[in-house]
Amino acid sequence: MENVCEEKTFSQVFQSYSKTIFNFIYYKYGNEEKANDAVQEAFVKLWENCAKVAPQKAKSFLYTVSNNLYLNVLKAEKVKLKYAERQGNGIIKESPEFLMEEKEFQLKLDHALNALPENQRTTFLLNRIDGKKYAEIAQMEGVSVKAIEKRMHLALKSLREKIDGI
Repeated sequence: MENVCEEKTFSQVFQSYSKTIFNFIYYKYGNEEKANDAVQEAFVKLWENCAKVAPQKAKSFLYTVSNNLYLNVLKAEKVKLKYAERQGNGIIKESPEFLMEEKEFQLKLDHALNALPENQRTTFLLNRIDGKKYAEIAQMEGVSVKAIEKRMHLALKSLREKIDGI
């Protein structure tokens, strides 16, 4: 099977797709710096997985990976923004104990999410934060809906084990 591990092939893939993938991310999200980062990371992931990716599948792989990387950045920003909004509006009158418990829970959740395998974390966040349906996630990831259901099941099981009360 031909793959993109040969430097010449990889270079051709980069020349052919880097600009269009950058434009795709930039036009979709409007942030040049983060679009550049997502494209660079996507090509790193392509190189790391070069033996598994045929040249004719490289474009699809790169679009999917760069989009998912950027979605993860957006998710992190949304969480930070929501947390900052809740903390900064001055209306909150929770007790110091409540705020401490909330902070501890957030830390537990962050650690539990970071401990998930990347495919489970991505599936969980796309579904729960971005509201994507399993079929949409399956299409983005290039897997079956059953695979997404399994990932969600495993992610939820792992999160329940690591965090009391979820």
